[in-house]
Amino acid sequence: MDLHRSSRRPLRQAGVADGGGASPVAAALRRSRLRAERHPNSVTAPPIHRGSMPLVPWRGFWNGVALAVLTRLQRVLGGGSPRRRGPLQPWEKAAERRRAAFASIALLSSAIATTLFAKAQPQYDNGWLFYGEVALFAALSAWVVTGFATALMGFWVMLRGDAHGISARSVREDALAPDVRTAVIMPICEEHVATVFAGLRATCESLAATGLGRQFDVFVLSDSREPATLAAERAAWESLRTALAAQADGPQVEVYYRHRSRRTHRKAGNVADFCRRWGNDYRYMVVLDADSVMSGDCLVTLAKLMEAHPHAGILQTATQPIGHATLHARAQQFASRVTGRLFTLGLQYWQLGESHYWGHNAIIRVAPFMAHCGLAPIPGRGGLSGGILSHDFVEAALMRRAGWHVWLVTDLAGSYEQPPPDLLSELQRDRRWCQGNLQNARLIAEPGFHRVHRAMFAIGAMSYLSAPLWLAFLLSGTALWLSGARILDWEAAPAELLALWAWTLCMLFLPRVLGLAGVLMRGEQRAFGGTGRLLASAAIETALALLQAPVRMLAHTLFVAVALTGIQLHWTSPPREAAAIRCGDAVRQLLPLTVVLVALAAGVAVVDAGAALSLLPVAVPLLLSAPLAVLTSHVELGLWFRSRGLMLVPEEAGSPPVLRRARLHAGRAARGLRAA
Repeated sequence: MDLHRSSRRPLRQAGVADGGGASPVAAALRRSRLRAERHPNSVTAPPIHRGSMPLVPWRGFWNGVALAVLTRLQRVLGGGSPRRRGPLQPWEKAAERRRAAFASIALLSSAIATTLFAKAQPQYDNGWLFYGEVALFAALSAWVVTGFATALMGFWVMLRGDAHGISARSVREDALAPDVRTAVIMPICEEHVATVFAGLRATCESLAATGLGRQFDVFVLSDSREPATLAAERAAWESLRTALAAQADGPQVEVYYRHRSRRTHRKAGNVADFCRRWGNDYRYMVVLDADSVMSGDCLVTLAKLMEAHPHAGILQTATQPIGHATLHARAQQFASRVTGRLFTLGLQYWQLGESHYWGHNAIIRVAPFMAHCGLAPIPGRGGLSGGILSHDFVEAALMRRAGWHVWLVTDLAGSYEQPPPDLLSELQRDRRWCQGNLQNARLIAEPGFHRVHRAMFAIGAMSYLSAPLWLAFLLSGTALWLSGARILDWEAAPAELLALWAWTLCMLFLPRVLGLAGVLMRGEQRAFGGTGRLLASAAIETALALLQAPVRMLAHTLFVAVALTGIQLHWTSPPREAAAIRCGDAVRQLLPLTVVLVALAAGVAVVDAGAALSLLPVAVPLLLSAPLAVLTSHVELGLWFRSRGLMLVPEEAGSPPVLRRARLHAGRAARGLRAA
């Protein structure tokens, strides 16, 4: 007997009248209600099938480095056995070639640019400041070039395809074996309940429409604590089950609800708790975020791909941000669809089977995940120790260390998430990501990790460390100006400076140009409102990005300082509903960043007005940051742009059914709340 199915009977009989206690059914219902009052999860989840997720302690950074050095010395001196492995698969050979090309582009371009930069500088009186400025430029140019090289490879894939990648087209017509069972799990914590369950209902309806609903079970895994939120979650879960049962023509998708009273290790702990309780009942699990929406075809195709690739441990979808109407969110989703797609394709091109995992909208093979991806806390004190915050990159590295492949599937449609509705929400999310990525960098020397995943730990940390480096580069340049300079050979400098400026502009803006070119070459401009609106949208998005860049730079610098000093981080969920930022809130949060740099610019101007000009590209956007954050958070302005066909994305021009259903359910829920 299927224990999962048998456990549902009391819920389906909940409408049976109590016949005064004589009926066995009525007695069973009374006992069921009693259990529900005493133990809230007793009738909302299937029977527990216990499993384990062992935790392997981390060796630590310096122990890992020492072990790597000793192992290499043993091999060089002949005292240790070489690492044995089978012949390389075709995709592994291709990956080696691509990574060599990637590293060559990055190193050669950075070396040339740094040489041009050093030669273009006048001779300064302070040698230490000069060499520090050159070193900062070398690090930042290498960082910029890695992004450019990734986008360039993505442009190649967009035009030519990739024979070595995993493609959804290869399994579209395959049948899914009846014994393949997949859990779709959604961890939530103090979320906007109506929005979360609207998206989940659309996902369940789309999944039921595939006719394979019985092979998928959905779990809502709550870490909420507020009584009002818990009551709303339980009511929404009951309403969802009732609605699905009422409209089910075929097999119903079962939805379970689990409230975790002992909340440990945030989302990673919630997922591990599910695995220990019910992981043994499922071959695969799809992890969702609270703002995720996925089509049934996408979920079924993921399961088929896992069946077709038995060595795959994780398959990550290329998630498209969609869902908010504010100008900020529209700019983010447009940039992701046009330029971000290049970076996604480029990452898939050079990572292949050693890809990374973003923590949601991905399918995972449960058995190896339980065996190898238990996350032990990082020893030590401070903000970079304790429970792992950004678990996704670490879990991908652990899965690959155990011999399983991790792939990014870029041609699979039907995977969506919401972008942050405004700049302050984005920065709130970035603060959490910053601390998590810096913490992951402590694991970069762990034994057995693949070098691609070590590189991803470094890239994740550099995504935030680059902000204080840019600030230091800007301030050191100003300090060099103030220290005084003697121009020795001004004749050769202009040509080198022109070449350097051209190189810098290419690295920064060519990915955007390539993204637009890819849309036009593939004839997709109609889905973006036409060629004219596509180009206008790109110009508006670029202008917003340039105005917001100084705010992100200073905010990320602050986040890095907070993480490194060990200040406590309050991990809260970002808002799921768009609401216009109040002027007071924007000023209170952004004014300190503005005051610091404007005061610095004023101090520099007192000494040398010319030197203060170098700070204007940062100071002016900071002065405008609060009103810009308020302006771009208004839904009405975003709808005005949409009505004129600006910053459209294909998911709006021809909205997929699952997104239309999600908007429909969210609208009904909003009207119900207003009526109440």
